[in-house]
Amino acid sequence: MFGMISPMYLLLIVASLVLGFGTQAYIKRQYKKYSQVPSLSGLTGAQAARRMLDANGLANVSVQMVGGELSDHFDPRSNVVSLSEGVYKGSSIASTAVACHECGHAVQHARAYAPARIRNTIVPVVNFASNIWMFALIIGVILGVIGFVWVAVIMYVAVLAFQLVTLPVELDASARALAYVKAGQGNMPSPETSGAKKVLTAAALTYVAAALISVLQLLWLLGMARR
Repeated sequence: MFGMISPMYLLLIVASLVLGFGTQAYIKRQYKKYSQVPSLSGLTGAQAARRMLDANGLANVSVQMVGGELSDHFDPRSNVVSLSEGVYKGSSIASTAVACHECGHAVQHARAYAPARIRNTIVPVVNFASNIWMFALIIGVILGVIGFVWVAVIMYVAVLAFQLVTLPVELDASARALAYVKAGQGNMPSPETSGAKKVLTAAALTYVAAALISVLQLLWLLGMARR
């Protein structure tokens, strides 16, 4: 059990904390900054979302408000784009960017975008693996059974695969959102397009950081399994 507390593991913890808190602080800073910059269109996030959905022939997708901050998401099971209150009611560059990003996921679902379909398919497996891998690891270490450690490794690979396939899904949704915002500006560079891009890039960095943390964690698990 004491082999788990190694300098390499402590380094992993520090790196994970720096990446995690650093990216979260960055996206909150960018979101706060552009939440104070009015959108040139004057539309609220809800109105921008409705227009983007309708422009893509998705009148069947509804838009609703949910609690929390940056709790925005699209649920493919109910075909609902859920926007946090600040995004739903706000008429800022950040509100438009976030709302259109979630609509980008709705468009992916409607167009059967392959990475999004893969991600949705493996969700049940990943939910199971993410809840079990640590227990398998602890049992393997305490009992000295290498088989359990390798089970933990295999389960964690599933978690990492989910995070890796999430990257193109999120990047594509942001690209669709940015294209819509840019089209509203006559496909010309503008302060609104630039601001929206910064907000969406900051959001994407959180997924990149999560994937990097998982890669580091997997390397540590492989090292433990080999020992």
